[in-house]
Amino acid sequence: MKPAERQIAEGILFTDQYQLTMAQLYYRMGLHERLAQFDHFFRTYPSYGNHKAGYCINAGLEWLLNWMAEARFGEREIEYLRGQKGLAGQRLFADDFLNWLRTSGSFDGITLRAIPEGRVVHPNVPLTVVQGPLAMAQILETPLLNYLNYQTLIATRASRMRESGRGRLLLEFGLRRAQERGANAGARAALIGGADFSSNVGISHVLGYPPKGTHAHSMVEVFLALGGSELDAFRAYAEVYPDDCLLLVDTIDTLGSGVPNAIRVFEELRRKGHRPVGIRLDSGDLAYLSVQAARMLNEAGFPDTVIVLSNQLDELVIWQIITQIEEEAPRYGVDPEQVINRLVYGVGTRLITSQGASALDGVYKLVAVYGDGKWLPTLKLSETPEKVPNPGHKIAWRVYDRRNRATADLLSLDDEDPRQMEQLVLRHPTERMMYRTLSREEIMEIEPLLVDVLREGRLVYELPTIEEMRRRRQADLERLDPGVRRIINPHVYHVSLTERLWNLKQELIQAARSGSKVTVTF
Repeated sequence: MKPAERQIAEGILFTDQYQLTMAQLYYRMGLHERLAQFDHFFRTYPSYGNHKAGYCINAGLEWLLNWMAEARFGEREIEYLRGQKGLAGQRLFADDFLNWLRTSGSFDGITLRAIPEGRVVHPNVPLTVVQGPLAMAQILETPLLNYLNYQTLIATRASRMRESGRGRLLLEFGLRRAQERGANAGARAALIGGADFSSNVGISHVLGYPPKGTHAHSMVEVFLALGGSELDAFRAYAEVYPDDCLLLVDTIDTLGSGVPNAIRVFEELRRKGHRPVGIRLDSGDLAYLSVQAARMLNEAGFPDTVIVLSNQLDELVIWQIITQIEEEAPRYGVDPEQVINRLVYGVGTRLITSQGASALDGVYKLVAVYGDGKWLPTLKLSETPEKVPNPGHKIAWRVYDRRNRATADLLSLDDEDPRQMEQLVLRHPTERMMYRTLSREEIMEIEPLLVDVLREGRLVYELPTIEEMRRRRQADLERLDPGVRRIINPHVYHVSLTERLWNLKQELIQAARSGSKVTVTF
């Protein structure tokens, strides 16, 4: 793609066609400048088949903001739209609408609140709240979902893999298996969610992290093809990288030649005053090979070298590897913890593609329109109650119990402050008879989740560093119940509505079904 074409494809026209046709309709009806509010949230946690997430990690906001700051309708975009034709051959977009896009087609009027990146988030809680002129807020839907859903999906998977690996070093190796340039967004999200480093050189440089990697089987194969040996290949690598020597040992015979040859090279490095890093295992029974490699390295006097594992790892595979090591290592006189604590996990395909759950069920729904001096709530009905959004201008809160654990996320109307209530009634979003009551004595803290990010297009929020996002993620995870963090069959975390918001939702549902009108004052 040529640079000019890339600008068209990835700029303001990085949206769906129906966003533009709706924007012109709003223009025709005189509604295009009417203030509207859209909520972005996801409906369900990612499910990977035989295991499922019990929480998500929010990510992607900074890249969305960067895109919004640059995206606007220039002459090339206007000319492209001018050339679009309808089915009968007439122009699809009229000149007056295009002139409006030329002068007003930016996100300078958008006000945005969001849950910060790195935070634990749950279904049906607004991650992003967009307020602004209806036409431009509508056009924003597609890019917002594109930027935020994918990074949240990958950050979540990285967090689960790190949890499964008991906090051991996690490397993101997905560039070769990713969906084109999505690899960059995926690597960033993985770093937020739990990966320590990435093999992706370019994005690692941009984000301020050194890229990490070893060598390929092909390096050993080249030496074999030219009449050399695996040992020759290892020695060559050690000569070029004496202080960064990490050897891939499974090209020929992992335990028969790979590890012994690596040990021989490590001994040579040690005599020269260098400290070898370790080995990498990329095939076979990784748990058994880890135990045997650790035993051999220990006996040779290299107990501190790492063992990098790769090859189709995910959180469940990592958990199974650790479980097997705990059972199998003692049979060979090896301390299982000593093996587990030296492992490093190189995760590729199953992280960068979120294999098993390739998309987050994130949506962008109109919840209120401003009129008559107040926000007028609205909602979309569905035959599936879980798909009916929570209406109106809302605030999201996190409630911590006396154990200092997050016990529920609570949605309230914007003039409600649960911190001032004598007791909290937490209503299930869809089930009338499901609710619970918390007294003040049962509550340690009630925390607002959304922060002001943009105010009429102006950034009013200090964007956190990735390290700050990581600390925020870890703090949130530590305040989750262990059951919610489980890799398999996690406990259900409660997302609730206040009594007033529940009643408003029911009134709107009944009014929509009966065709009557509800008057609500916020």
